[in-house]
Amino acid sequence: MEMQVPLTLFNVLTDPFPDDITLPSFMVSTTRGFLPRQDPVIALPSEFQLLESILRRMPITTASGAPGLLAKYELGDVVLRELPDLSPAIWKYKDDLPLMNALYRDYSFLASAYLLEPCHHRCIKGEGYGLGRQTLPKNISLPIVRVAELAGFKPFMEYAGSYALYNYRLEDPSLGLEYNNLRLIRAFEHGLDPISSEAGFVLVHVAMVKNSPLLVSGAVGVLNACASRNRDDFNKGLSKIIESMTAVNKVMNTMWSKSKPNDYTSFRTFIFGITKQSMFPSGVVYEGVSEEPMSFRGESGANDSMVPLCDNLLQIEMPQTPLTDILKDFRSYRPGNHREFLEWVKDSAETVGVKSFATQDTASAILYLSALDQVRDFRWRHWCFTREYILKHTSHPTATGGSPIVTWLPNQLTAVLAQMNQVGSLCGDRSAAEVILSTVRIQQETLRKEVQKYGMERGVAV
Repeated sequence: MEMQVPLTLFNVLTDPFPDDITLPSFMVSTTRGFLPRQDPVIALPSEFQLLESILRRMPITTASGAPGLLAKYELGDVVLRELPDLSPAIWKYKDDLPLMNALYRDYSFLASAYLLEPCHHRCIKGEGYGLGRQTLPKNISLPIVRVAELAGFKPFMEYAGSYALYNYRLEDPSLGLEYNNLRLIRAFEHGLDPISSEAGFVLVHVAMVKNSPLLVSGAVGVLNACASRNRDDFNKGLSKIIESMTAVNKVMNTMWSKSKPNDYTSFRTFIFGITKQSMFPSGVVYEGVSEEPMSFRGESGANDSMVPLCDNLLQIEMPQTPLTDILKDFRSYRPGNHREFLEWVKDSAETVGVKSFATQDTASAILYLSALDQVRDFRWRHWCFTREYILKHTSHPTATGGSPIVTWLPNQLTAVLAQMNQVGSLCGDRSAAEVILSTVRIQQETLRKEVQKYGMERGVAV
């Protein structure tokens, strides 16, 4: 009998404590997964009514259907004329962490819209992005730095804490997280219309992460079972990973109908970051915070925690390349508790030897290969979205997060495909493995040709 391996513990919540305002909004749980512990705060205290007013008037199309400040190129002037520095009010509520998360969401929306408003207006005239505003005024910079620190984020828009996972509300609370019951709280373009492409883009991500509780419990189960060398529980944990990621991929595939490829570039302008972007060649000066320009990556689905959890749990080996360095940098753009959990999973998987234990048994090896296959499916869909939503509509060389648009996703996808081939050769049941590996071989060749094609079109070395 194999010896058990000691495993450190991580406090994965079983009760998300939705009424506790002293805990961060984002803490990993087996009931909410990677979603916030409670549904996002919508209404701001009265001290922030001027901020609320500007945000409601801001979208290209407002909730009333009328043109908003961004449509009229008036946001910048309104921010400078109407918005005071509300830092003192923030300090009053500093111990209410869900509210700090809501204020972080709202100030990051305002910061992105303010900085990128000129780029949007050039873009819709077909002139390219040009330069964004190079300075963030004190009435935004001081509050966003304060709420970001209190809520545990960087002072720029992030995927979980702002644009996606803390930006939904329930039309009818009794119906819960059903897709048709989800609405956006903030939007840049037409997103307050629930059937718009911007709403679909964001809310499909929320609907995907709705399936993360099973992924979290499955990952913890795999690690505990591997540590105790309990083969049956190990296989049950892998089965949960497969079930959860199958559901995630099914929801992901609805993006085609919920958010149209031809619409994406129109609201994408506002989710670009500062790092590695031509709009901000020297960074952005946060007035009153630092005289030196600051730089942050933009909003990106790559900041989601589900696939990185699978990467770490399944010990997927990424190549030692500058593209992988970007992947590592993205890790800092997640809620602190998510980052700690993913690191714990990575360290624990290495300690107990998940991959080695899986490949020592035929049934486990097939389940492990099937789990890898779900990661492949996710990353392949992500590449297809990039191709259809971005590469066919713009020549801008970088993604919103600042990664190279042609080569970055293939870096990770190629690593998954390579590991699947390696594991397939170790499976005792070659016929079962071959069913999965036949798709791998086709996609490896297709990906190689597509990357070469788009690389040549853009003069990018691949």
